[in-house]
Amino acid sequence: MARSGAAQPARLAVRKTYKLYLGGAFPRSESGRCYPVTSADGDHLANASLASRKDAREAVVAARKAFGGWSSRTAYNRGQILYRVAEVLEGRRDQFAAGAERAQGLSRAAADVVVSAAIDRWVYYAGWTDKVAQVLGGANPVSGPYYNHSAPEPTGVVAVFAPQDAPLLGLTSVLAPVIATGNTAVVVASERAPLAAVDLAEVLSTSDVPGGVVNLLTGRVPEIGPHLASHADVNALDLTGAGALAAEFEEAAATTLTRVLRPGSGADGGEDVWLDPDPGTARMTPFLETKTVWHPIGV
Repeated sequence: MARSGAAQPARLAVRKTYKLYLGGAFPRSESGRCYPVTSADGDHLANASLASRKDAREAVVAARKAFGGWSSRTAYNRGQILYRVAEVLEGRRDQFAAGAERAQGLSRAAADVVVSAAIDRWVYYAGWTDKVAQVLGGANPVSGPYYNHSAPEPTGVVAVFAPQDAPLLGLTSVLAPVIATGNTAVVVASERAPLAAVDLAEVLSTSDVPGGVVNLLTGRVPEIGPHLASHADVNALDLTGAGALAAEFEEAAATTLTRVLRPGSGADGGEDVWLDPDPGTARMTPFLETKTVWHPIGV
């Protein structure tokens, strides 16, 4: 037993390893590759996994496997889970704010605003889960002895290219509406600032989000993107962070009739572009399909 007051030996810091997030686990890339991530000032922060084509395929497999269970949950239950994400993120506020300072060069005050907005965004979409059907669906007036009802349903597996310069709030703003409506996601994180995305994946893994609902790839968009855009088991693409490759990916997606959400006007902006506290349903509706049921009445 060490004597009281004795000098303690110096210890090495436990450096964090940033991995992929596939099917609820945190594996390294099957290729064994990584790439350096630097701060806004050019200082080395960490190494991130460099995802490969095989990693992308495995992410789609995991997302497809999880889709049935996630889409069949009640909308209210999905809302509870998204709210839990906000709760866990709130508890790790300081970590995410410090990360935004280092990676993006934000002041502490600006970082706190971004983290608060990201937390609020999860709460926002948690509230929409059991309301979007009432807003987008309903009974339809028809001429004839029929009851006609339309309801939105999730489209399936969505490949999401996260904003390059908004690695936390921007990522949350494109991911949360996808899974709130019952879809599962394969996310390509910001290539320049991927660490916040991996930290967010850790939040998701401890927030009752089932494994495979969100799958995270870090690496090069030009390397991963073409395989996701042309993948026959990907049902939709969000090209927000695809940059100059968006048109190429859209053309590839046409071969499998994949739905495409084109980059918006703020796709190349920073976190401040995503600060609107009421984004509405604009990012939910592209990944929903409308099912209409006809039923005879009075017969």
